Amino acid sequence: ETVMTQIPHPYNFGDKGYISHALREKLYEEHQAAFWTPSRHNQKHGPSKAWEEWIRKKRKVIETVFSILVDQYRITDIRANSIAGFEVALDGILLAYSLVTLGLVER
Repeated sequence: ETVMTQIPHPYNFGDKGYISHALREKLYEEHQAAFWTPSRHNQKHGPSKAWEEWIRKKRKVIETVFSILVDQYRITDIRANSIAGFEVALDGILLAYSLVTLGLVER
């Protein structure tokens, strides 16, 4: 919840472990943030198959990008002495990834 309130984006994805009607309503009412999660198999009322497929595809893209950032750009190996240093290192990694993805530079 703390992280969600700091994200300046109105639409956010979570995984099945964060399904909570009360949390969704609180985030929307207090921060105007929509919180989307795939449904669990044991839920009584689940969303449509089309919704589940759409959210599955979006989460696959997110997981792929995280995997690339961890494996190729060593995002988990950032060593910084301050929050500002961490942010600068993270910004550099995300900039490099974006430039490579857009085809503006070669890896």
